[in-house]
Order: sequence, then C-alpha cells, then structure tokens
Amino acid sequence: MFGLLSFLVTLFAWVGFAHGSIAWKATPFNPPSVPLAVRSPYLSAWLPQSAGSGSSLSNSWPQFWNGDVLGWAGFVTVDGVAYSFLGSASVPDVTLKEATQTALSWTSTQSVFTLTAGSVQLTVTFLSPVEPTNLVNQSLPFSYMAVNATPTDGESHSVQVYSDISSEWISGNDAQKVNWTTTTGDVIIHQAQLQQQTLFADSDDRIQYGSVYYASVSSSGTTWQTGEDTVLRAQFIKNGTLLNTQDTNYRAINDSWPCYAFAHDLGNITGTSDTVVFVVGHARDPTISYVTSGGSMQSRSSLYLSQYSSIDDAVTTFAQDYSNALSRANALDAEISNDASAVSDNYTDIVALSVRQTFGAVELTYTPGNTSDVMAFVKEISSSGAISTTDVIYPAWPLFLYTNTAIGKALLLPLLEYQATGQYPNKWACHDLGPQYPKATGYPSGNDTRMPVEESGNMLIMTLSYTQKTNDLSLIRTYYNLLDQWAQYLVSNALDPSNQMSSDAFAGSLANQTNLAIKGIIGIKAMAQIASLLGNSSGSSNYDSIASSYVQKWQQMATTSDGMHLTLQYGNSSTWGIAYNLYADKLLGTNIVPSSVYEMQTQWYTSVENTYGVPLDTRNTYVLSNEEIWGAAIMTSTSARNQLIDFVHKYLASNLNTLPLSEWYDTATGKTICGTGGSCTPFRARPVVGGHLALLVASASNSTSGTTITAGPTATGTSPETTSTSTTSSHSSAMSLVSQMMLSTLCLPALAVSVLFLSL
Repeated sequence: MFGLLSFLVTLFAWVGFAHGSIAWKATPFNPPSVPLAVRSPYLSAWLPQSAGSGSSLSNSWPQFWNGDVLGWAGFVTVDGVAYSFLGSASVPDVTLKEATQTALSWTSTQSVFTLTAGSVQLTVTFLSPVEPTNLVNQSLPFSYMAVNATPTDGESHSVQVYSDISSEWISGNDAQKVNWTTTTGDVIIHQAQLQQQTLFADSDDRIQYGSVYYASVSSSGTTWQTGEDTVLRAQFIKNGTLLNTQDTNYRAINDSWPCYAFAHDLGNITGTSDTVVFVVGHARDPTISYVTSGGSMQSRSSLYLSQYSSIDDAVTTFAQDYSNALSRANALDAEISNDASAVSDNYTDIVALSVRQTFGAVELTYTPGNTSDVMAFVKEISSSGAISTTDVIYPAWPLFLYTNTAIGKALLLPLLEYQATGQYPNKWACHDLGPQYPKATGYPSGNDTRMPVEESGNMLIMTLSYTQKTNDLSLIRTYYNLLDQWAQYLVSNALDPSNQMSSDAFAGSLANQTNLAIKGIIGIKAMAQIASLLGNSSGSSNYDSIASSYVQKWQQMATTSDGMHLTLQYGNSSTWGIAYNLYADKLLGTNIVPSSVYEMQTQWYTSVENTYGVPLDTRNTYVLSNEEIWGAAIMTSTSARNQLIDFVHKYLASNLNTLPLSEWYDTATGKTICGTGGSCTPFRARPVVGGHLALLVASASNSTSGTTITAGPTATGTSPETTSTSTTSSHSSAMSLVSQMMLSTLCLPALAVSVLFLSL
C-alpha cells in the first residue's frame, strides 16, 4: 500500500511539474509556442509560452519566429465594458480589462483559444490552412483569425469585436519608414509596406519588399481606421466603432506606431454570434530569384498568382472562403489524427504540432506564362538563411510523401535542374541553392557547405522514393546522368567516408562515420533500383553488387567487437549513436541491412536512455527529435518504438521551453539547446520536423501519383480544385511502414482512403 501511495505521489508531482501553474485547460498539452499564423517564411506568427506558467493570449504579444514582436491586438466590448483578448496593449485614459483564458486546443491546422469576457465566452480560432492536395491554395500566403461570442448566462448582451495589427509585421527594424492604403468593398483590405523596398532582400530574416495585408469581410456593422495605435484602440474602447478614416502621415514603424484596424458590431446576441473573420498575410511578387542555364536569373511568382488576377483578388477570395477552408481543415485534421493514432496517442500529438511548421517554410512558385513550371523552395529557418538546403528537405521528406508527392517533386526540381546545367562544378550533390533566401544563385565556384556523402545520398534516396510512390519516371529519366554521377561518387567514398560533416553539422566533422556511411550505401542501392526502373539491367546489377558488398563490410567495421551495438565511428567500440539513416532502407524497401542489425540496435537503445530520450551519439547528451523518431521507426518491438516516441512527447509537453518547436534538445534536462558562438542561437521553427511523420509514410510498393493544377477560383469564392491521376491520397495505403518492419505485436488498421479529402 505504501508503495502504491509513493508511486501516486510521484506521478502527481510529475504531472504538476509537466504542466506547471498553467491556468487553462490545454488539449492535448501546452506547447512551447503556439502557432497562430504560420504560412510562409515571412508570415510566421507565434505565441511563445513562458516556461512553467504559460502565456495567455489576452496578455502577451505574438512574435515572429525569430522573436520580433508582432503587434496584434484584439478587444471585445460586452455591454460597454472593454476586454483585451489578444496582445498586451496599454491604452491611456481608458478602462480595459483582460479576458480570462480558460482553454487552448490545437490540431495540425488550427489553434483555438477559449476566453471569458464578462458574461460572454469568446472562441478565437487561428487557422493556417494546410492544403497539400490543392497546390494553388497551399501557395496562398494568408492566414485566418476567426472570433465568435456566446453568452454564458442565457441573457442578451451587446457585443463588439475589434482587432488591429501594427507595422511591426512589415519589418523587424522599427526605424524603417512605411506607407499604407485601405481598399473598401465586400472585403476591406489594409495594405502596408516599406517606403524603400529592395527586391529579393532578406534582412535579419525579414523580407525587404512586398506588403503586409490585414483584411476583414464587411457587413453593416463593420468599421475601419488606420492611425496611431493608442488613438485607434481608445476610439473603439470608448465608442465601440471606428471612424472609417485613413491616417496619411506616413512614417517610421516606431513613430506613433501606425496600425490598421477593424471593428465589428455584433449587436445584441442571445446565442452564438456570427463569426467575425480577419485575414493576415504577407505577399510579394516576384517571390524567388532562381539561377537558370547560363547563369541568368529568373524571377518566379507565387503559384496562386497563376489563378488570381491580383493579390487583392486572392485576399478577397480567401477572406470569403473561411467556412469552406475550415471544413477542409477539419477533414484534414481528422485524417491525420486517425492515421497517427494508429501508432499511438502521443505520436498523434507530435505529428499535429509538426505540420504547420514544416509547410510554413515552403513556397510554391511558377514562371509567369507557364503554369506547368512548378517549383517549390524552402528556407532553412533559424539554422541559416539558405535556400533549398538538401539536408533540410531530406529530414522533412516524410511529410511531403505523406501529404502529396507533387510537393516533393517540386522541391527536388530546382536542385536537379540547377545541377544538370553544369554550373555546379563538384561531382557530388550540392548543399543548397544559395546562402540567402529568396535568392537561389547557386555556387558556380562550388564553395557551398561540403557534405558530399550526405547530400548525394539524400538526393538519390528522395528521388527514388518519389518515383516509387508515383510510378512517375520523369525525374529519373531526365536526370539519370546526374544521379549516376552522384552514385559513382558514393561508390568511391561511401564505405570509408573521409573527415566529412553529416546533417548533424553542429556536432562537427568526423571520419568514417558509421551512420553517414550507411546512407551512402543505401544511396548506391537506390541507384541500382533507379537503373532497373529504366531498363538498364547491367547498371542495376553493377550498383546492386557494390551495395551488397559494401553492406557486409560496413556491418563488420561498424559493429563493436562484443557485437552489442553499432559504433559512431569505425573501430571505436566506446562510441555509439542513433543510426537513424537506417530508416531509408525501410522507406525504400531496399532491405539490404540484415535484420540482426535492427534487433541489435533495438536492444541497445533501450539500455542507454536518458530522462528525455536516447542521445544522438556519445559526444553529447543532445538529440534531434526528428532523428529520435526515425530511430523509433527502425525499432523491432512496439515497446521500444513507443518509448522513443514518448520521450519526444515528454520533451514537447514539459513546459520547460518557449520557442517554436525546436528539434534540438538535451535528453538529460529536456531543454532546448543553444548553438555555439557569441549568443544563444537555438534552432526554432525549422521545417525538418516534417520528419516526425516518418511512421505515416506508406510502403514503397503502394504507388500513388502527385496532384496537378486544374480550375481556378469560381465566382462564388470557392477554392480551385485539383485532380489526381490516382484515386487515393498520397498517404493512403493498406500497410504503414511500421507494419513492414515486422512489429508482430502491433496490429495497425488499413489507412483510410479519403476521396473526400482529395476533392475538397
């Protein structure tokens, strides 16, 4: 009895520690930072949570992913009494109360806050649409905030809702001067931008051209105003309306803080009010500067502009489409949750927190006049500002395979096309397309970050996995010579890799890395299958023979003398690490690594766990959460797999951290890691968390095809639809990856085919 009591006391103490003194119900848990509007590298608004106690929506300013404050205020008046529900505004000479946050819930696409203001309950929904099967919709750089009110006492109450954004959404440098305009109509649109713009310039992670948009659907009770922050807010608090006037004293961001506001009079409500919809976005055109054959630079536009006559047209349609967008989001949330819950509830939470963040770093583009020329680019957020980093796309790859392989193809094309022009002089695959997003200038001197085995293996593995999923041979046929060149480099360098960096560059370079070597060997095997798919039997046989020979040698060199585990480095039995690159063997179905290796590693990982997980390797106690999940994906027992998943979940739910999901953390303390150098520069908001979906990627034998663009938006504001040459979504399959891996104690149901999801 005493033992049980002691256990319960310990359990409750842990729960109290995990949840701290958070005053609201958080479902599934209170994340380190709540995604609010996360749609592109330059539309990325979050609500960081104070460690331990959390941060309420009603008393904290949202932040850009890098920590810049984003002025975003929200008030509601109930029977003439004003309450703040968003931001931390101070308004002189008026009485302003704070709404009380009672709940927070979040899904793959939404963050929903519940607050009480007097006798009214507010529901504030932040929806950042994720629409991977509709590439036009996915490319829209806008996000929703929707507000509705419900009396809690059954009585009638007069309710007005207000919101504004400040010019801080335009730049992180508050001394920069801005100007703005307001367009009225069925949708009222505030547009603001820098007075002095520089095309394709990114400064301190904020883009230096384009415009911020704040819009709202107009009704008889809608008013608007632009001007000084305190003036606008006092006007609403005192009167419940705005003046429909524009301040034309264009000035610096911090000069009387120009803001852009809306007010909606909901009248006297007795039940749930109409939903008030606000749209926030950042749009620019052109979007990307991309190097083409001969070194000339091509200006590429966001894909949605292939279907909309202007950005204003896109904003208007987007604002009017909220109810449809919400229905599509709910369907996607349910689909992802259903699939992930077949693994575990904790895994479902990890996946849900990863989806918006990954897609928030990706931009889909086209060449004006050629809608078939679709390319996607990704910003290496926080760890550098590079564009389309190969070893950032690779760890995020499972999300693109799961949602829509067409996005994966669009991400590979810029890298393949650039290197096929011969402008990159090295024989291995390049690290990225340029050091500063959004300029994909390439490296004609070959002076990019050197990760030869890492990137060559990555490109071969991704290209084959796309081909296997879609039966689309276009990439391997068009770029066969380039793929073959990388495979030849791996033949010469993969088995005994020199002193090279892997994707874990923060750990430094190391010769003969066991985990790096197996990626290169799997890359060689991938080339064997690529050759086979194109009918090149002699090439396939040659690469297959080399890969098989290398694996045998690798296993001998990489295993400790006592046969207990793989080493971090050949010949050093005192070292070990998470051999997460084995995941590619399972993903591709190459099966060249003996099952005994997986069994051995499963036993080993369970013997070297810290409080928050298995360390990346013996050099430190930190780990990357996506690599911890890939480690889970190669486990041969359900319990070992779930234990690694549960460690990542414990880290995310610990309330010890405050940043947009950082995958780099200490397995001993549960705290986010800061990089080396003169200041703390932790990873945050990186797209690599798409790798958390590794367990949802279907087997290579089940092929599906990508999505193509068809019709544009209709006159009624419904979204353009897409069609697929397959009748199943990219993540539908009769067997999940974990089933392949002979987890005999796990019985997973078939993943649902969602024709509805494709058609929405």
